[in-house]
Amino acid sequence: MAAVEADTQTALAAVSPQSSFSFKVLTVNIHKGFTFFNRKFILPELREAVRSVGADVVFLQEVTGTHAKHADKFDNYPETPHYEFLADTIWPQFAYGRNAVYTNGHHGNAVLSKFPIVRFENRDVSISGPERRGLLHCELQIPGRSVNVHAICVHLGLMETHREQQMDMLCDLVRKDIPPHAPVVVAGDFNDWRHRAHARLEKGAELHEVFVQANGHAARTFPARLPLLRLDRIYVRNAIGHAPVVLPLRPWSHLSDHAPLAAEIEL
Repeated sequence: MAAVEADTQTALAAVSPQSSFSFKVLTVNIHKGFTFFNRKFILPELREAVRSVGADVVFLQEVTGTHAKHADKFDNYPETPHYEFLADTIWPQFAYGRNAVYTNGHHGNAVLSKFPIVRFENRDVSISGPERRGLLHCELQIPGRSVNVHAICVHLGLMETHREQQMDMLCDLVRKDIPPHAPVVVAGDFNDWRHRAHARLEKGAELHEVFVQANGHAARTFPARLPLLRLDRIYVRNAIGHAPVVLPLRPWSHLSDHAPLAAEIEL
C-alpha cells in the first residue's frame, strides 16, 4: 500500500499548476455486496471488477461497514469493513460515511482514492421516516496543485420531496463550504428517475452532468440487466468530464443492480 501511494505521489509531483491533469472516476451502488434480491454474496468478485476499471477515485453507495450475522452465513465474508476490503492495496486512502444503522450493523457511502484524503465529513441529509441518507464530502490533495479537489459521494432518497430537499442541501454544501474556484466532482445514486436534478443542481451549484454534456442525456443504469432508468450520475464544477461510459453488462449485471459509470475528469 505504501509503495502504491509513493509511486502515485512521485508521478503526480511533476505536474505543474498550469498544466492540465486528468484522473479517472468510477461510481457504483454495490448493494451491500449481494446480487439482485440478495441471492448470493459476491463482494470478492466485485472487488476484482472494480480493480479492472483502473479508476483513481471510486464512489461507492450501499457499502456495509459491519454486520454481526453475515460472517456466520457466508464463508467468503471479509473480516474487515467492506470499504477496506475493496480498497485493499490499490487505493491507499478511503473514507466511509455511516448512514443507516440497524440491530446487526450499518451501511453508507464510501470513497476510495489514490490521492491523499486530507479531510472528510459525512453530512446527514435524512428528512423523515426510516430512510437515512448522507453526503460524504472528501477533500483530495493532488500533488503539484495548489487547490484541492472536492469529491462528494451521494445516495439520495426514494421520495421526490425528500430528494428535492437533499439536492438543496447539496447545493448549499457546494456553495458555502467549498471555495468557488475549487474543482468539484459529485457522483452516486441520485434516484432521480424524473430527471429533475440537472436543472436544480446547475442553478443551485453550477454543477454539470458529464453524460448530459457528452450525449444530451443522463445514462440508463437501472436495473443493470436491462437499464431503463437514469438514476446514477457524475456531476462536475470547475472541471471537464471526458469519455463518460456505462460499464458493460458482463460482468457488472451480475455484480450489482445498478450499472456503474466511469469518466475521465480534467482539471
